[in-house]
Amino acid sequence: LQDINLTIYGDGSQTRSFQYVSDLVRGLYALMNGNYDQPVNLGNPDEYSIKDFAFKIKELTGSKSVIKHLPKTEDDPTQRRPDITTAKRELEWEPKVSVMEGLEQTVTYFQSVLDEAGEIIPTGPGATKPQAQQESNKRPRTSS
Repeated sequence: LQDINLTIYGDGSQTRSFQYVSDLVRGLYALMNGNYDQPVNLGNPDEYSIKDFAFKIKELTGSKSVIKHLPKTEDDPTQRRPDITTAKRELEWEPKVSVMEGLEQTVTYFQSVLDEAGEIIPTGPGATKPQAQQESNKRPRTSS
């Protein structure tokens, strides 16, 4: 939204799943008000590479940001995809908000914050001034 460069640690091939907060709240509510008291994943099993997700954000926001790469951290897992079988079976719960719908709502929210405040300042170690190793501005090829 501010055309600030996006930072990816490593090559961006590591995957993550993203969940909209209302889905998590519904899952926690079901867990607290149910009879199940064992560990359960309340995540979204839809999986995206970090690089693809960054391009989705650029596309959705119309950003001119450059994607910059920093070295991958040693403890960064290569894959994150929760198994929600237990949540479906025991809590009759699964995420309802799609990743794209959640991103659209998030962008709308942060655009309103930006309109009101005039600036959003990134947080985290090195977030404001990352030193890039390489740049990737071309959308990755995906196999069909």
